[in-house]
Amino acid sequence: MKPIRFLMIGGFLGAGKTTTIARLAKHYQDTGMKVGLVTNDQAYNLVDTHTLRAQGFQVGEVPGACFCCKFDDLIGTVSDLSQEQLPDLVIAEPVGSCTDLYATIIQPMRELFGDRFELGPLIVLLKPTHGRKILAEKKGRGFSPKAEYIFLKQLEEADAIAVNKIDSMDEASAGELLGLVGGRFPEIPAFGISARDGTGFDRMIEVANSVTKPRETYMAMDYDTYAEGEAELGWLNCQVTAAADEKFELDQVVLAIIAEIGHRLKEAKCEIAHLKALGQTMTEASVANIVDSSSEAELSLASEIKADAADLLVNARVAASPEQLTLIVEDACKVVESQLSVSLKVAGVQSFRPGRPEPTHRATGE
Repeated sequence: MKPIRFLMIGGFLGAGKTTTIARLAKHYQDTGMKVGLVTNDQAYNLVDTHTLRAQGFQVGEVPGACFCCKFDDLIGTVSDLSQEQLPDLVIAEPVGSCTDLYATIIQPMRELFGDRFELGPLIVLLKPTHGRKILAEKKGRGFSPKAEYIFLKQLEEADAIAVNKIDSMDEASAGELLGLVGGRFPEIPAFGISARDGTGFDRMIEVANSVTKPRETYMAMDYDTYAEGEAELGWLNCQVTAAADEKFELDQVVLAIIAEIGHRLKEAKCEIAHLKALGQTMTEASVANIVDSSSEAELSLASEIKADAADLLVNARVAASPEQLTLIVEDACKVVESQLSVSLKVAGVQSFRPGRPEPTHRATGE
């Protein structure tokens, strides 16, 4: 049996992994390959999973913890993507606060399932806003040193670093950021891309198709700092039911909810790692997001429809307590409900701090 090509696209929360994976998957499908996707989250009801499915992709999900802590679930999910016809390629999107992926996922897959998978490079996306602040060691970077530790470790273990959202920068700013990346990680190839408009994607595909040699050593990890850095982030997933007597614009409601949550988080000086919402009817979907505290809410997937009912998912990853985050989301929905005359009922709230990572396997290189 021909091995399944396995490719992981990592990167910090808000780096644009889902958009990148969707563009990559579409490219490979256009070449005739069968592609399966696997998403990952600390909780359930992940916006990314529903967004990719709404675009027609075959998607499996590993919820409840990082891939490294649910290694067996990852392997099982890949197997279950299609019982009748396994994909030629699986693209996996790990949790945005997860690192040490090579030692806990890629090498164990090689050792335990060497004939079953052809392992591609670990490509890590860099978000320009936080990347520029952290790599330049500017004041007011937003996250604590322990959260920054995770951000930097993700880059350190990469086979290649893709600076995403290059379309949002001028040539000088893009060059400056790539210079910062090269100065900190001179041995790792880095290049700019835009998952939104396709800039630089020829290079992205070239790297994704490349063959990498197995590593003999793995980066050092301080799991205490790693765990404390993750625990500083409040994590919230919830469902919102929208309904009205008269039809409402779905895009307007989804965007308004994200904008109001973002406004309240900024007022509370809570650094946003990623904030996103998905609104769905039976046939259409709308997605809005904010990727950091300096950005405004934007619509990344427009439905352009009116509806009298819709189901929404809200995902928030913020440097805030789970209790504060829950109150802000609930209060924001009340404000939007009054502004737009749409009933918004919040339910299924999961709000917590991630637990300590406990990998199923970890290669040591000894």
